[in-house]
Parts: sequence; structure tokens; C-alpha cells
Amino acid sequence: MSGEARLKVVLCWHMHQPQYRDLVSGTSYLPWTYLHTIKDYVDMAAHLEAVPAARAVVNFAPLLLEQIEDYARQVDGFLTNSLPIRDSLLAALVSPALPPSDEQRISLIKACLRANELRVIGRFPAYRRLADMAAWVLPHPEAMRYLNNQFLTDLLVWYHLAWLGETVRRGDVRVKRLLDKNTGYTLHDRRELLTVIGELLSNVIARYAHLASRGQVELSVTPYAHPILPLLLDFKCAREAMPKAPLPLLPQYPGGEERARWHIREGIETFRRHFGFVPAGCWPSEGAVSTASLKLLAEAGFRWAASGESVLHNSLVDSGAKADGVKDAWLYRAYSVADSGLNCFFRDDGLSDLIGFNYATWHADDAVSNLVHHLEEIAQRCNGHPEHVVSIIMDGENAWEHYPENAYYFLHALYRRLSEHPKIELTTFSDCLKTKPEKSLQTLTAGSWVYGTLSTWIGEPDKNRGWDMLGDAKRAFDAAAGRLDAAHLDRATRQLAVCEGSDWFWWFGGDNPAATVADFESLYRQHLTNLYQLIAAEPPEYLSQVFTHGGGAPVHGGAMRPGQLSSG
Repeated sequence: MSGEARLKVVLCWHMHQPQYRDLVSGTSYLPWTYLHTIKDYVDMAAHLEAVPAARAVVNFAPLLLEQIEDYARQVDGFLTNSLPIRDSLLAALVSPALPPSDEQRISLIKACLRANELRVIGRFPAYRRLADMAAWVLPHPEAMRYLNNQFLTDLLVWYHLAWLGETVRRGDVRVKRLLDKNTGYTLHDRRELLTVIGELLSNVIARYAHLASRGQVELSVTPYAHPILPLLLDFKCAREAMPKAPLPLLPQYPGGEERARWHIREGIETFRRHFGFVPAGCWPSEGAVSTASLKLLAEAGFRWAASGESVLHNSLVDSGAKADGVKDAWLYRAYSVADSGLNCFFRDDGLSDLIGFNYATWHADDAVSNLVHHLEEIAQRCNGHPEHVVSIIMDGENAWEHYPENAYYFLHALYRRLSEHPKIELTTFSDCLKTKPEKSLQTLTAGSWVYGTLSTWIGEPDKNRGWDMLGDAKRAFDAAAGRLDAAHLDRATRQLAVCEGSDWFWWFGGDNPAATVADFESLYRQHLTNLYQLIAAEPPEYLSQVFTHGGGAPVHGGAMRPGQLSSG
């Protein structure tokens, strides 16, 4: 390899949580936003702060930013003015009176066991003992009488201690004291732990802003509520990669282009409000792209977007280009996408998945050495060409609980080794575009990072049924919009946006865990019901019925037809 140029490598971490908050009641139904914030988002910032020579791209979903901000306000309001916390698990942490009924206590115990069995629960002997006691009691509710309030208190404290970031456990003296105490936690201890949580929630966005201000991180954004833009624009684009895919009965999403533009515009504005500037790049929700969706991103002012390796492969094959053999010839570069006006990068699925799914069981140094070895081989083959860039793109939160110590050793070694390597240059997508892409992609086949298709969100009975339910709600919204005042229209529009998010369709159908599917299906139905409430329309009866998984939700009166689900 020539010594004149190093291989460009971009680490892009996507931070995303769906809307767990009920926009009507304000209640947060699931705790994952604040738990991932105090564990993963703070750790990811801390690892970059610890290695100033390292660089990365960090992508934020706007709904995540808003939920973090809301949690920070809740905790501050409780600590300063005794205002209620609207998340039941977080509220229980500092409640003087724990729930009296067996049913409530069982629900609380189950919530405090939702963590990785090996890496989180098993790491702390005191937490392990509490979890073992809970496992004995849960099948026998009558045994609840043997568990007193101190058991529940200690379980709540340990759950939150275990969900803290590894950098927090190692660096905060208050947390060290609570860890050393081990048992017998008091109300004062719980309030002190909530104070730590509040500080983490309040400061995390500012930490990323500071990393961006010194050029170490490029911040990018996703459309507002994490919708699958290609499907909002045209259901039929799913057949570009899946020619025989069954589609919803709804022929197309009503007003889809207008809604796609709204999500893009509102996503940029939410990002600007939190970080003070407009981003140059966009990781479209789930890397889902089509020529039409990239055009909208370009019109909004974005310079780059990114997607999955399989999308590029399908696109090259469909255009008659060669996309086999080693990836160096076609994957490791930016493409200007014809007819879109946008530049697009494509993740190396193999390297990204090694971090996401494989390295968790390796020794950290061995895992990083293996990744470096792969990159050195790519660098050798690319021979210092300045256009080549390896894109490693993945979630910034979900993988780490499967690693020892929340990937503390792996991430530190990863940043240090790559930033110090003489033949590798950690960089950002915007900096890569300082060298104009030499390749133009004439045909873009619609798809996502998952299999290169849109099958995760459409094409199965339950997923298609979800779109038909959403389309019915959108028609009701359109019919009511003209009679709503500005304030009510804004609330209803934001509720509609939440219903258009990708996560609900992700979990419908397939072989997903039944309990998780139930959580997300319930949330989706609640969000749809809230939309009808906000537009003063009666919700359809089918919203009270659960999916018959594999066959769509039950419908009275025979087969559905477009428009049959319309209410009022």
C-alpha cells in the first residue's frame, strides 16, 4: 500500500427509540429511552471523550431527543418541586410507598428483571440473588407475602445500578458507594441515585454537541418519527426487491409525499433546536431508501445519506453492473445517485455485523485485532486510493448489553487502535465528500439495511394489516383537519407522525418474541386510538382486538376493502 493515503473508515452509530410516551396522558409505558440513555448514550459519549483522536458519525432520531429532554424535565421537576414522574418504573424508584397489591408488586418485579441475564444480572452477586428470589416467587403469587418492601427497594436500586453506563459506575463516587453498600437501601439512597440519573439525562445531548463543536463527531439525523419514507411515498416500491410481495389492501398511503416532507422538515427542525445547527447528513430510518425518497432528502438540503450493502448490490445488478467478487471494486466508495442529487454511502454488512452480533463473546483485544486485520487487508487491496471508504453503521445501543462491562474494553480499544493506526483514518461522511465521488449509481433499487428489502415493514398479513389500520386513521385525520384549530391540529399531526413510525411494523408478524410483539402492538393501538381522540372521532372497534398473528387482525363483516375501515 502507498504511504501517501490511509484507508478512510467511518464508524456511524444510530441512536433511536420509538415513542413510548402517551401523547394524551403523558405516561411513559416502557422505560427503554431513559435506560438506554443512562447506559449506552452516556457510555458512547464517554468513550469518544476519552480518545480525542478518534472520530465518528452519531445519528439521532428526533423522537429520541424529545424523549430524553422530557425525562430530564421530569426528574428535575420531581427533585426541585416534587412534581410527579410519569414513568411508573422510574417513579417507583423514589416512591416512599411501594405498591401494596400483589398484582402491582409482581408487575414491578417482572419489570426489574428485564435485563440481559448473563451480562447484566449475572454480573452483580447481590442483583443475582434478588433475581433468583424473584424467580422462585413469580410462579407462586401466594409467596409474595414473604417478600417485604426492602426486597422491592433493593431490587429497584440494583436494576437501575446495573443499567448505568460502565463509565458512570467507574467514575461517580456516589454510584460507587451505592454499589459497595450492596443491600438495605434507604429512601435517601434512592433519591441520590435519581439525582445521578437526572444529571445523565440533562447532560448527554450537550456532551454530543460539544464533541461536534470540536470536530470529533459529525451529528446527523433521521426523519422525525422514524418512518419508512419509501413506503410512505409508494407501497409498490417494495416490489423492486421483492417482485411477488403481497401489499396492503390500501393502494397507497394517503398524502404520503406530504407526510414524508413533514417528517423530513420536522426532523431537521428538532435537530436544530437541540444542537443549534442544521445537519449535512441523514441516516434514513433503517437505511430504507428509494430514488423518490432520496430526492426529497436532497431537496431538504442534505448532502449525504446512507443505506445497506445489499441495497447497493441489488441496485448494481438491476442496472447491469458487476457486483460480485471482492467488495473493494464496488462497495467502498460514495455514490452520486442519479436523478436524486444526493450522495449515498453503503455499510459493510459483514464488518458491521461482527460488532453487532459476533464480537460480544470474544476477548475485547482479540475482537479489535480481528477487525483491524480485516481493515488492513482492505487497505492493502485498495492501495491508498483516496476515494475508498469503509462504512461501519449500526445501532449505538442494542449490542452493548451482550458484551462484558457494556463493551467498555472493546469500545476503548476500538477507538484507540483505529485512531493510532498508520494506515487507517477514522473520518466522517461529510469529510469523505471533500473528494468528489467518481461513481454514479444509475439505478437505485428500493430497500433497507435488512436483507436489502423492505420486507421487515410490509408484505406479511400482520404488517399489511397495520398499514391498512394506519391508512384508515389517516383518512379520518384528513376529514377532520379542516375543523381543528391550530393547537389541536398540531397535537393531532404529531400523534399521526408517531403512528407512522417504523417500529410498529417491524414487530408485527415474523418470529418475534410474543411478549415484545404484544408490547408494541398495544402501543400502536394506543397511539392510533389517541389520534382518533384528538380529532374527536370515534375509534374503530377493531382497535380493541388483538392481531390473530399470521392472519391479520379480526374484521367483522367479511373481507376488507379499501375504505371499509373508515370511521365517522
